[in-house]
Amino acid sequence: MGSATAGAQWISAPPTGRSGRRMGIPFQPSFRFAFPISNSIGQLKGKREIKGGKVCYSAEGVKDEIEEEEACELVNGMELSIGEEAHHSITAYLFKAVKNNNGTAILLLTDLFAFQDSSVRDFAYRLACNGFNVLLPDVFHGDSCEEQKTVEDIAAATKWLVDEFSAAGISRKLGIVGFGYGGGRVIDVLAQDKGSYFSIGASLYGTEVNPSLATKVEVPVLLISGDNDPLCPVSVMKDLEKGMGEGSKLVIFGGRGHGFVHKPGSPEEDEDAEQAFLMLRNWLHDGLVATNIEPTA
Repeated sequence: MGSATAGAQWISAPPTGRSGRRMGIPFQPSFRFAFPISNSIGQLKGKREIKGGKVCYSAEGVKDEIEEEEACELVNGMELSIGEEAHHSITAYLFKAVKNNNGTAILLLTDLFAFQDSSVRDFAYRLACNGFNVLLPDVFHGDSCEEQKTVEDIAAATKWLVDEFSAAGISRKLGIVGFGYGGGRVIDVLAQDKGSYFSIGASLYGTEVNPSLATKVEVPVLLISGDNDPLCPVSVMKDLEKGMGEGSKLVIFGGRGHGFVHKPGSPEEDEDAEQAFLMLRNWLHDGLVATNIEPTA
């Protein structure tokens, strides 16, 4: 089981289809969740198991009243294209919560070469199962050298989400989450954004992070990493947390390496991945959903 290092803290209306989108064919991720989901922050009820050395998710073990047909309706997944220009558009996956949509959206940034990795799409699907609308764009194209293009594509994906929600009459700010190289870009984006579009962020084992940007980040950020990850040194994460100040949290899992949250490779990593996911889910809920709940008379 993972542990927090000293100083780290533990965190106990679908889009409408606009903005130059060319819709593709709906797809199903490599697994389906059939959790009895609500906007509460109770324990998830799905089953996780090892099959052939790979961590798998299944609908077994959930409450009897959740039928397979109903599970299929929890999330709609679509492949789409963002952008008006014929010579350049952004391929993306959009995951929309259906029955429990909480009216919030998350921009999910992958690791550098991971856009087509099914584990990342599965993770996005799981976030959507918890009520969020998740946009997973291919903004890196497997090339970390095209920094300006990356900045422009992230801005375009952000604008697409904002426009979609505005068209639906929703004015809430967005959340941003990233893995690996995408986790490092979360800090870049938030330092530039200064709270204009995003109200909360999370960086999971972010790489190529510039700690000097921390003081420019004006929203809470959850940092998750392992102490056995040479790509995401603990010292850098601590500097980042210190620079961002009050409101941001750092959680370090003992013995864990790079990618353990979205792609665990052992039963032990699987336990920590589950705990990290629940932290992330609660963090996003508190920052995006709970803060927008109108008090009753």
